[in-house]
Amino acid sequence: MNRWLSQLRLDWGALIRRPEIGPLAMLLAFGLILGLHTNVSLTPDGLITVLRSFSWIAVAAFGETLALIIGGIDLSVGAVMALTGMVSALALQAGANVPVAICAGLAAAALVGLANGTVISALKLPPFIVTLAMMSLVRGLVFGLARGWPLRDLPESFRQLGQLDLRLGPWPIPMPVLIMLGLALLVTLLLRHTVLGGYIYTLGRSEPALWVSGVNVDSIRRAVYTLSAVLAGTGGIMMTARLGVAAPTAATGYELDVIAAAIIGGVSLFGSEGNVLGVMLGAALMQVLRSGIVLFGFPVYWQQAAMGLLVLSAIVVDRRRHRVAE
Repeated sequence: MNRWLSQLRLDWGALIRRPEIGPLAMLLAFGLILGLHTNVSLTPDGLITVLRSFSWIAVAAFGETLALIIGGIDLSVGAVMALTGMVSALALQAGANVPVAICAGLAAAALVGLANGTVISALKLPPFIVTLAMMSLVRGLVFGLARGWPLRDLPESFRQLGQLDLRLGPWPIPMPVLIMLGLALLVTLLLRHTVLGGYIYTLGRSEPALWVSGVNVDSIRRAVYTLSAVLAGTGGIMMTARLGVAAPTAATGYELDVIAAAIIGGVSLFGSEGNVLGVMLGAALMQVLRSGIVLFGFPVYWQQAAMGLLVLSAIVVDRRRHRVAE
């Protein structure tokens, strides 16, 4: 009996130490506070609205998670989101149908990601520097393609990707939420049940171990940055479809939101740790905190300070966790 109780305590301890428990607890606490002290009701409709509002940030953060797990970072995600939406919109205006336009946008995103991974691998440059330069390059390319003007009057069939609600029983489920959940499942399967997923975690933990095993580390890194860009591009298409306009300034500053969602969700800056569930919780927590600041009557410009404090807290917790592990 004592042995069983001891094992039960150990299991609870392991559960509490999981990186996604922190954001889950904070999300539940903030949601409860909002429900009790504001006129916001914790109904399925309210929850669905919150899910819709952060869906494209979460999708882009799935790709950022892959880059962080291998010990890298991708600062070009915001620019890639704008590029994908712009290329898709230009293709639509040129007469392409929606699937072809989406494929064109995602192909552009994949090329950016492949370029990131190739330069990082070939020149052995820090990912921070390479993706920062790529962010500026891609953003300039978007402005050049648009000639500084947003593209409007996108087809209804395209806008439905961000605006359509599907009925699931009595509640409408937004299309962006379904896309987010589907991609969350796919990325989870990739990380947990494929050889590539195992290599991704190992690369963040011990790159020499992969070299000794004969694995082409450079190809893994190129694949990760390509996937990061494609997922960011998918988020960009969702955002463009929701807004109904492709603007060269779209997703400006989103790279910080995307990285913050991953870090708050328990993805380690030291590599080899993180999962998709935590990232979704991190993105949800950011959205709930933003909404709470407004609902409690604080000026909107305090949102950025609150986000910075939340990210800093997550980094401190991550650092302390790794010191304990060492």
